[in-house]
Amino acid sequence: MHIFYGKAPLTAYLKSIKTTNSSIGFVPTMGALHQGHLALMKKSLLENDFTVVSIFVNPTQFNNPEDLAKYPRTLDADVEKMTALNPEIILYAPTVDDIYEGETVSKSFDFDGLENQMEGKFRPGHFNGVGTIVKRLFEIVEPTNAYFGEKDFQQLQIVKKMVSKTNLKVNVIGCPIFREANNLAMSSRNERLSTEEREKAAIIFQTLTVAKEKFKTKSAKWVTEWVQKSFENNPLFDLEYFVIADEATLLPCSTKNKNKKYRAFIAIFVNNIRLIDTISLN
Repeated sequence: MHIFYGKAPLTAYLKSIKTTNSSIGFVPTMGALHQGHLALMKKSLLENDFTVVSIFVNPTQFNNPEDLAKYPRTLDADVEKMTALNPEIILYAPTVDDIYEGETVSKSFDFDGLENQMEGKFRPGHFNGVGTIVKRLFEIVEPTNAYFGEKDFQQLQIVKKMVSKTNLKVNVIGCPIFREANNLAMSSRNERLSTEEREKAAIIFQTLTVAKEKFKTKSAKWVTEWVQKSFENNPLFDLEYFVIADEATLLPCSTKNKNKKYRAFIAIFVNNIRLIDTISLN
């Protein structure tokens, strides 16, 4: 397997293997790889001549220092999983200095308001960090196609907006959410849950599924209040937000419009471990 810890040797290698017509698929990750990540890699391997995967826990997108400190780092296990999938995957596992060159700060972005909803409200500066690292990685790897999971749907929309506004030549592809046997959305953070917490976290997707059904006949306000009440009497879970929003603008739905696509977004704390999920309502 080809592993690079610095951008200079990575870009030199990519330059040596690329031709005018070859395509590069790119899967940016923060490691602690699960089946969802591997599914993105499989799609990239299928659709491109070369596949690059990055593993980098980006400090500028964490507004909670404790969350950054506890984020799982499992590089050796990740390399094993990727090698088993396809030993021709190219791994870029940079240091903070290699990415930020001694100045670990975010740039400021205007995402046309997409950054002010949901995650942006509760995680100040998060999407400036996301925009900074994704733009930097795109500039280093110069991918043809980049693959992102739809669990982070707001992030997906923001990356698409950033690419459009900065005229980067990369096709951003959203891929379906991978779920555990109990339908909990796969996440690296799931590794921090106890067995019981992991089992009971099935309630997140169960709630989204019922909310989708109720939204067919009820208003967004009614469904939102129903979700909030559902979690009020459950001491294991702390609901941070539940929002029904327009998929394109991410603005909360006030009055339903049959010509718009809507999506429900949820963020939950389980023993101080933050989990998010989403479901299309159309």
